[in-house]
Amino acid sequence: MNKRLFTWMISGLIAGALSSCNFVTLPPAPLPPSELVQKNTVAKYTPKRAPEIQVWMLADDLHTGMVFPYDWLLESGFIPPENFPGCKYVTLSWGDRNAYVKKGMLNPAEIFYAIFLPSPSVMECIPIHWNVTEVSPNQRIWMKSIPRERGPYVASFLNHCTIPDTNGRPTTTGPSSWGKGVLLHSPQSYYFPRICNVWTGQALEACGADINPLMSIHRDLLVNEIEQNGFSQIWDGSGLEQ
Repeated sequence: MNKRLFTWMISGLIAGALSSCNFVTLPPAPLPPSELVQKNTVAKYTPKRAPEIQVWMLADDLHTGMVFPYDWLLESGFIPPENFPGCKYVTLSWGDRNAYVKKGMLNPAEIFYAIFLPSPSVMECIPIHWNVTEVSPNQRIWMKSIPRERGPYVASFLNHCTIPDTNGRPTTTGPSSWGKGVLLHSPQSYYFPRICNVWTGQALEACGADINPLMSIHRDLLVNEIEQNGFSQIWDGSGLEQ
């Protein structure tokens, strides 16, 4: 994860201790995709019909994200951006657009704006071709096998996190902070206490987890939530597999 995200998140967490959590609102609840979504899906792989698939949550000191098998998302109705490459997995995270786009650290005014005022957000979408632990060896990683039929809920949630163009594809705002991915415009606003980890929390809900939105504000709280939902840590960020 990009280290420049940490500064404004730390400031927000300190300020948030004095804030009410009544404003934790999540994006729209996911629904199974429509026939139109299914029709527009471009499947690049023949899906394997295993009854369960593996999903992962990544975490550094404060930031979290999710990793899903890409072919499973496609068969479930996920609409990728134009010219998105074929891949084994896709890693996704959410946050303030300026923090992802700007090169270097945010200044104090930008940190204040990102934390306390509704600001534009993005979903970062990055294709990866190797095993998750090989791509993210410095992050803590949790994994769980979930029923394949959760796919339409996950795909619909992800589709709700983007703004479509005239062709029905997600609109982009630039390249990803790492890898060969893209930043996708999101219709939701970013502000504290609804920060990046809250989006991760709802992605986990789409997977079938029971997540308290108040417990997804901080990484450690979210980790406690997912472990209660059967996720197991498989990588501790030190390069040693669990």
